[in-house]
Order: sequence, then C-alpha cells, then structure tokens
Amino acid sequence: MEPCSKELRERYDFFDFLFYTCLLAVPLLTAAVGIARNTLGGLLVYILLIVVAVILVLKFFCSRCPHYAREDKLLRCIFFWDLPKFFAARPGELDTRDRIVTWAAPAALLAFPLIWLIHEPDLLAIFLLSLAGFAATVRRHECHRCIYFACPINKVSEEMKGKTE
Repeated sequence: MEPCSKELRERYDFFDFLFYTCLLAVPLLTAAVGIARNTLGGLLVYILLIVVAVILVLKFFCSRCPHYAREDKLLRCIFFWDLPKFFAARPGELDTRDRIVTWAAPAALLAFPLIWLIHEPDLLAIFLLSLAGFAATVRRHECHRCIYFACPINKVSEEMKGKTE
C-alpha cells in the first residue's frame, strides 16, 4: 500500500489531532465498556493505567520528539493537543530505558483489558479490529513522513532524511 503523501510532516493542525483521537477512542472505549460490564474497580485501574502510561510516554518517548522540542509552551501533535510540556525536551536518540518504556506502557494498555474482553468475543473483535485500523492508519499516513527520525518505527527514507538534516 503506497503512502498518501511524500512530504515530511512539520506541523499538525487540530483536525489531525481530532482524527487520530477519534480513531484511538474506539478501542479505548471498547476496552472500558468490556471492563465496566464486569467490575468498576477494574475500570478505575484501567483509567489509572491510561494516565500513568500517558505520563510515561510523554517523559520517555515524546520528550525526544522534535514536535515536543519546539519553543511553544504547549504540545501540539497528533496525539496531544495544547497539553503543557511537563518534562524538559531531550532531543536525540532513544536510550534502552526509553525504548523499554515506549513499548511497555502501550503494551500494558493493550494487554490489561484482554482479561475481560476474552470473555466477550464481540467486544474483543471490535477492540482488535479498531486497534489494527488505528495502527494501519498511523503507519500509512504518518510513519513515512514523520520528523521524529529517532522513533523506532519511523519509515522516512534515508534520502528524505538527508534533505532535512
């Protein structure tokens, strides 16, 4: 499948944020419904897990991103809009700890609801299909033109990277 645009994505607008937020809301809300049907305590734990994962991703992944390093006081990207920059920017490559947190935090968010969703095949199907759709959309429309070259899933060509550095 060919990517839609060949230009690097220097900036995002609010509608980009809304688009990806709506896509990500489907699996998150599906997980929340699946958990809440069985236990409100589990739902509270999941909400807390989401908050902790966001904080960890901001600290260990996003703080290295060029969008985070901009002079603005608020972060504006496809996942966070007008969110204060709680951590100092740390441009550069991800170290081992950054990589572990970058993969572990989202993995925990995806794995935790499976405890309940495995017993509800309809919600499990919605959860998995919507996650696949979200991942495919980000991969197709963003990864090949992302200015965060240190990202482990960045797919910008070496030729294109050379033009910007």
